[in-house]
Amino acid sequence: MLKYFFTLLLLSISLFSASAHASKYAYYGFEPDIVTNYVAVKKKMGFVRLTVELMVEGDNLSIVEHHAPLLRDAIINIIGQQGEARIKSMKGRAEIQLMCEEEVKDLLTKETGKPLIKKLLFTQWLDN
Repeated sequence: MLKYFFTLLLLSISLFSASAHASKYAYYGFEPDIVTNYVAVKKKMGFVRLTVELMVEGDNLSIVEHHAPLLRDAIINIIGQQGEARIKSMKGRAEIQLMCEEEVKDLLTKETGKPLIKKLLFTQWLDN
């Protein structure tokens, strides 16, 4: 009975530590904030300033940091192609965020063979 208890205890501890290790994430924030133009209707150009954070899986932070200029450029290009209505609406921002996340994952997959990130987050969004 005691042997069964210790076996069960060791199994539980190993499962707990494996699940705790599997849920490790780090965050990479683009510095400085991204500032870019977008297509405006009334004015000729508008601008948006946003803070972008990447939720990075495992120990891949240095790899993501290495590819940051490529990822930053992709985000700027996506935002620069958006119209004013999309930039100013909550639904549009969510769609833009998803487009950026998909593009970043695609680029990282092309460069490294894996998407490396779990989520792309816009943590601050200021538009004019």
